[in-house]
Amino acid sequence: MYNPGTKLVLHYVIVKGPLFFFLERRRREAIAAATCVTEALVDHLNVGPLKVELGRGSLSTPRLQGGPSRVAQAYVNQRKLDHEVKTLQIQAAQFAKQTGQWISMVENFNQALKEIGDVENWARSIEMDMRTIATALEYVYKGQLQPSTS
Repeated sequence: MYNPGTKLVLHYVIVKGPLFFFLERRRREAIAAATCVTEALVDHLNVGPLKVELGRGSLSTPRLQGGPSRVAQAYVNQRKLDHEVKTLQIQAAQFAKQTGQWISMVENFNQALKEIGDVENWARSIEMDMRTIATALEYVYKGQLQPSTS
């Protein structure tokens, strides 16, 4: 018995089948190439430059060239920077504390100088008073020594 759907299926298999298999093969090659490129990029970040060789119709497995891991080196550098930052913070805190102590010492020194200035002024004031008293006593003493002329 003749089925019209069978003719359509046969036509599809005959005409479209090779195209389907060709496209499927190309799709698989594209996926393999994309996977290879992705791995090459990841390896480039982790290890360094990669040498990618072109094969027949698709990319072959990349071969790694030597060199330190870029990600590992970045991690090591970040740890060093973190350590340096902590050290700098500690030193800055110590410097701030020492600066505070120096400011306190200078303020105490200024206060002592003010007190010395106050004592010096007090001594001058006492000296002037003593001179005034000495002059008055000398005047009184001289006045007693001179005979009164009346």
